[in-house]
Formats: sequence, C-alpha cells, structure tokens
Amino acid sequence: MHVVHIITRLIVGGAQENTLLTVEDQQQLHGDRVTLITGPGLGPEGSLEPRALAAGVDLRLVPEFRRNLHPWRDWSSYRTLIRLLQEIRPEIVHTHSSKAGILGRRAANKLGIPVVHTIHGAAFHYGQKWYAKSLYRWLERQAGPGTAKFISVADAMTDQYVAAGVAPREKFVTISSGFDVEPFLNPPRSRETVRRELGIADDEVVIGKVGRLFPLKGHEFVIAAAGEVLQRNPRVRFLFVGDGILRGEFESQLNAAGLRDRFVFTGLVPPTQIPELLHAMDIVVHTSVWEGLARVLPQGLIAGKPVVSYDVDGAREVVIPGETGFLLPPQSIPELVDALCELAADSALRERLGAAGRARFTDQFRHQTMTRRIREVYAEVLGKTGMSNDEVGMSKGRL
Repeated sequence: MHVVHIITRLIVGGAQENTLLTVEDQQQLHGDRVTLITGPGLGPEGSLEPRALAAGVDLRLVPEFRRNLHPWRDWSSYRTLIRLLQEIRPEIVHTHSSKAGILGRRAANKLGIPVVHTIHGAAFHYGQKWYAKSLYRWLERQAGPGTAKFISVADAMTDQYVAAGVAPREKFVTISSGFDVEPFLNPPRSRETVRRELGIADDEVVIGKVGRLFPLKGHEFVIAAAGEVLQRNPRVRFLFVGDGILRGEFESQLNAAGLRDRFVFTGLVPPTQIPELLHAMDIVVHTSVWEGLARVLPQGLIAGKPVVSYDVDGAREVVIPGETGFLLPPQSIPELVDALCELAADSALRERLGAAGRARFTDQFRHQTMTRRIREVYAEVLGKTGMSNDEVGMSKGRL
C-alpha cells in the first residue's frame, strides 16, 4: 500500500507514538510505501523526529504547521499539504490529531484521495474555551462527510462524535492504540535497580503517575489527596514521571505543605524508560480530566500494576472495578484517597488486579495487532475487500 500519514507535531506523546509505530510497522512488517508529514516538534515534551529518521521514515516537515490556531500559518500549511500530496500521490491519506485532521482531510478531499482519520482524543473537549470547542465541533462536522472511515482509540470517542453529529456510527471502528508490550512484560532493568536510583526504599509503596505536567492532566488532584494518604500510610511515596510548565507550581505547593520529600519528579524521560519506571511503581494513578484512552492505563496493567483512574472518556474500557482497578468520579478527592489507601495497604489485592489486567489486555494492545487492523481498514476503503487475511497482512511479497 502507498500511504501518507499527517500529524500536527511529532512530540513524545501517545498519539504521536501510535502514529510512528504504525508507520514503522507498515514499512518493516508489510513493505508499504509510507510518508509521514508533520510540523516541528516544538515543546518541552521532547521530539520523536530523531527516532523516525533513524528508522528510515520518509519524514516531511512543514515549518508553519503548528498546534495553535493561526489563520495565515494554517492557510499556508494547507497549501503545502496540497503540494506535497500532489507530489507523493498516495493511495490513501491517514490523518491524526485535531489540526492535522482538519487541514489534512480537506487537502486530501480536494485531490480526490480517500482519507482515514484517527480520533486519539476528541477535537472538542472539556477544558477548552467555549468558542474553540464550538469551532472544532463545527469543523469536525464539515470534515465528516469527506472522511471514508474514522478510527477511534476507544468506543467513548465514537459515542462523542456520533452524539455531536459528525458522522453516522457505521463510519467508525475502534482499534486500540498499540505499543511494544514486551518491555512492559519484561523490563530492561530490575525494579530494585530503578528504585535505588530514584532514592526509593524497597519497603515503600510507590504511587506513580505518568504524564506531562500540563493543565488537564490532573496532577493537582494527586497532590490534594497526598496529605491524607500519607497520614494513613507513611510508607507511601509518589512518583511523577514527565515534565512540563506546571512543575515549578507543583513543587512550590508541595514545599508549602511539607510534602516535597515524599514526591519524586523524574523530569523528561525517553519513552523507552517508561516500562522500567512502571515496574518500579506499586500503583498507577491517572487523574486526567480529558483523554481519549491514556496509554499508561493498559501499559500499567500489562506491567502487572493495578490502576486508579477518573472515569473520563475511554478509561472505563480498561479500568474495570473489582477486576483491574478503581474507577472514580472525575476530580473527586475523598474517593481517590480511599482507593489509593486500600491498594497501598493490600499487596495481595494489588497483585490480583494487576495480573488480571495483564492477562486481559496484553494481546489487544500489541502494536502489531493495531497495524494489522488499520491496514484492514485501508483495504476496505480502497475496495480491496476481496483480499484474504494473509494478503491483508502482506504487501509486495514480504511479511
């Protein structure tokens, strides 16, 4: 197959890792011809561009392509996308993220190229200004008729887009956002080694959160719960994995509360380090107030850890109360305290929930499974419905 992927920026993040893994799999496992178009990887999160270039990806950078709305830059980006698609002439275009989804689909439609769009997280969501939310909902409705197929990373995304009148339900398919599960099953370094480097004792119970220190990610709720959790269980330590613009504010709050020594901040770490950090934890907490389906939830479960999450978007599709973790009302503090304390005090419960999550979700979230299913969507859109399962899994005679 000959495919162009378009994403707004290639930073270190779930949607971006999903997209790059798909591109790598298409090239390496299926022999597809693939081009990845993106804007500059600006921001404190770090960039995946070096990894893409090292993998031999045909990477095209559009300097004016940025996340924030900007009429002149957006128009220029749109014209550049048209020029690149005319030059590359793919069979199909696959867009990712809000800005790239709007401009990329419009450019593909203008050239008559069929287009698939992945919803990693709704373009219109909680926390946006009302006018931005209304604008993106309207733009998605305009782009819906020209989208051959929507891929949702969670059923919740489909429900939101159907309810907003973007497209009928039959245009949507859910494909879990895959990743390399092997390091989460067998981390490269031992739990004891990683904890020792972090200054965490063997007998301490580590509650960890993975995510950018940015608004909507919900670190403030963990901080708000920490005081009472530590009163009930002084052996708890908190581990924040990631960096961002709110770090200074969070550290100031913890210093004022006398809790700074109970929190470890790793700062920015490469994605390859996440598996060993999850294994260093005992409990994974996720308190975002908006997210499609946070990859850290299945990653934590596949690492054998119980998860505690607010009930937002697709979280309930992997956080199953009594089976894999605790699902709580969004922004709740007392319920968060109780869940964390119950798990911190019961190692057998932690082990049971983590083991159930690992058994249930490992195969579902393998990136090879994700890419195979995405290529099946391409085959359907391109009218290659007569292909056998083996042919869908092969291209140009190579596995």
